[in-house]
Amino acid sequence: MTLPKDETSQIEISTEYGTLRRVILCPPRYMAIEEAINEVQKQYEDENIDRGRAMAQYREFRDTLRAHGAEVIELEPSEELPEQVFTRDIGFAVGDELFISRMASDIRQGEEEALEKLLREKEIRYRKLDGGRIEGGDVLVDRGTVYVGVSERTSHDAIRMLSEELPAHEIVPIEFDGKYLHLDCVFNILSPETALIFPEALNNEAVEKLSEKYDLIKVNADEQFTMGTNVLSIGGRKLFSLPVNPEVNRAMREHGYEVIEIDFTEIIKSGGSFRCCSMPVERS
Repeated sequence: MTLPKDETSQIEISTEYGTLRRVILCPPRYMAIEEAINEVQKQYEDENIDRGRAMAQYREFRDTLRAHGAEVIELEPSEELPEQVFTRDIGFAVGDELFISRMASDIRQGEEEALEKLLREKEIRYRKLDGGRIEGGDVLVDRGTVYVGVSERTSHDAIRMLSEELPAHEIVPIEFDGKYLHLDCVFNILSPETALIFPEALNNEAVEKLSEKYDLIKVNADEQFTMGTNVLSIGGRKLFSLPVNPEVNRAMREHGYEVIEIDFTEIIKSGGSFRCCSMPVERS
């Protein structure tokens, strides 16, 4: 879909930490673990999701985002798409371009069409890559650099295509252990100077390369499992994090961040937290 850039509702994502202006969420009304596609889901497959509790946690997250000035666009959930709450994976924005992802797992097929319908309704311009799989959880933006996780869900072909579509950006592939699902489950950028990392998931070369650019706050294995790396920054050094991750929350506060703690423990049973559940469209 092509709309003149100066006539679209604004798309602008140049960092992971600018002030969040507009974001796409999806209520977990039909959330369920129907097919365990990551290590976290395997732990909770029998217990599954309490949808009422998940909805209550989602509403607190949504309302707190609005209270901090973000416009929340809600994607209508489908009973046939139990993982739709993780809107970050379905699409991603870089600069003034929004891309619809190509989902790898069969259970997530169809989420792309639902997002495309919403974008058309809102007259938000978007693009599609011609081939290769790519999911937004593997894409992190920091000004002129785009880090892209190489995983079972994001292919080298898609990364090459993305580099062709974004010639003004440096695309940096990051290899990591695919059992951790997406790059944002093991690495997350908090500011121009600081990032979170679960170093066990990356090779030494990748960790060293990232440490040259960022002061890396290490997340331990227990808190990585409870999505300690998957925080959402909303600007002004404020971010969302779970209260069940006290070590990473303490470390971020010591680095000068304001940590907004919201219980998201029902939703993280499916392997994603605040960043996974939000698709920013505009930051400033």
